[in-house]
Amino acid sequence: MSVNIRPLHDRVIIERIEERTTAGGIVIPETSGDKPQRGRVKAAGPGKAENGVVQKLDVKVGDEVLFGKYSGTEVKVDGKDLLVMREEDIMGIIEG
Repeated sequence: MSVNIRPLHDRVIIERIEERTTAGGIVIPETSGDKPQRGRVKAAGPGKAENGVVQKLDVKVGDEVLFGKYSGTEVKVDGKDLLVMREEDIMGIIEG
């Protein structure tokens, strides 16, 4: 899916990952009322300008990230629920 939004400054567009996979490869759907706190970066801004110098973001498109329960602003684009948040609201990049 391509996102037709270009985030500004240090903002990123994230699509929530709705299911979990166990180490054995079993897919466990999210059945509880809580929304997942994991997502995939779909678009990223150029970075934050400080003292006239743009600091590039640590996250990039395709990264799987972990974020806070109430982080970001929910938007709907082309029928998809997405989150727009600042890079500082992302707690970490999930590797492996």
